[in-house]
Amino acid sequence: MLDAAACGLVQTADDGTFLRANRTFCQWLGVTADALVGRRRFQDLLTMGGRIFHQTHWVPLLRMQGSISEVKLELTHADGGAIPTVLNAIRHLQGGVMVHELAVYVARDRDKYERELLQSRRRLEALVAEATRHQAEAKDRAVFAEQMIGIVSHDLRNPLSAISMATALLSRGEVTAPQQRLLGNITRSTERATRLIADLLDFTQARLGKGLPVERRAIDLHRTVAEAVDELRLLYPARVLRHDRAGAGACAADANRLVQLIGNLVSNAMTYGTPTTPVTVRSAIDETSFSLAIHNEGPPIAAELQAGLFQPMTRGTDAVSASRSVGLGLFIVREIARAHDGTTFVRSTVAEGTTFGAVLPRT
Repeated sequence: MLDAAACGLVQTADDGTFLRANRTFCQWLGVTADALVGRRRFQDLLTMGGRIFHQTHWVPLLRMQGSISEVKLELTHADGGAIPTVLNAIRHLQGGVMVHELAVYVARDRDKYERELLQSRRRLEALVAEATRHQAEAKDRAVFAEQMIGIVSHDLRNPLSAISMATALLSRGEVTAPQQRLLGNITRSTERATRLIADLLDFTQARLGKGLPVERRAIDLHRTVAEAVDELRLLYPARVLRHDRAGAGACAADANRLVQLIGNLVSNAMTYGTPTTPVTVRSAIDETSFSLAIHNEGPPIAAELQAGLFQPMTRGTDAVSASRSVGLGLFIVREIARAHDGTTFVRSTVAEGTTFGAVLPRT
């Protein structure tokens, strides 16, 4: 029964000399029991690496613990080939003599699986390393690009300031009506370029993780918004721009940043709204918060696009127009709101039109 067992059964002396070996074990190794018993040692059947393991780990552990389980070793076949095996062993006294009892299992399928698993792991590690390298390179390129945007935008301010001053000086002299129109076009284009540069600088600062700086001070919300609306009316003389207000009282905010927020949202409304309908700026304040909302009529923004509108380089339409910016205005609005610990929102339907806004804490 032991000869026909489904595993190899071996008994050795304490020094490894074979005392018994069943038929299954001998058939696996291509030898006879007579060639093993009393003639060879168990460690003689191991590969070079197995012999080192046997001497440095197997023997010490077996003497210390008295047993070893599920040890994987390769045994050498009579033809010189290697057979992957898994072994269990115990050490005990038998008739006053120390012997080792071994159960041996051939593990070719397990060995094949482990090799494939190891190869898959190495491939995965190589892919992860490659992806990490590409990610690091992409991050470096993005940081460099954003730094370049900041540098170029900053350097463009000086020539634009010179153009603006020259235009103002020329408009004070005697100019014809056509010349006045040209000077007006230059002024508006310069102001638009200046706003774009400001957006680029803010975008760079926000993307580099610094956030937008704000200086909160007590302000009169409605008066601040009214002054911003008056200035914006000069930029859009052909459009109707209204200001509605609700509530009363002071709030703590950065007035310049609020003006920038309103300017970006009004510019967005003027660009995408119906030209013949008014744009309404609404400022509201209550006990705990205040809000700014800009409403315009026109085609609604698709619902699936609304969630991503405050991301950089994003628009609510695929239409291209020379009057449209690179898509930073709403991103800057979101960053201004965040710098005030506030949130942004958008609502757009056929019946109600489109409203962009922000809700900020009052103090």
